[in-house]
Amino acid sequence: MRVIAKKILREFWEKHSDSEQQLKTWYKESSKAKWTNPTEIKSEYSKASILKSGRVVFNICGNKYRLIVDINYERQWVFIRFIGTHSDYDKIDADKI
Repeated sequence: MRVIAKKILREFWEKHSDSEQQLKTWYKESSKAKWTNPTEIKSEYSKASILKSGRVVFNICGNKYRLIVDINYERQWVFIRFIGTHSDYDKIDADKI
């Protein structure tokens, strides 16, 4: 998968240093993945949430932070749509952001 854009993750972990290692690990694993459907993601990340819009929510640092991505399985692209605290996540519409 091609993850677009790592810069968003880097800017986040610079403000929330406790998330750096987990975000780097997620990025590395996602970049090597060849997901073709949401079921394959759930087999690797059982706590990930698959949304109706096709987006996926990953829990980072034991659910302290939330990462929302939009995946184009055909093109093998992962678009980062949101990264924030759990309370920030509660204020947005994950299907539309």
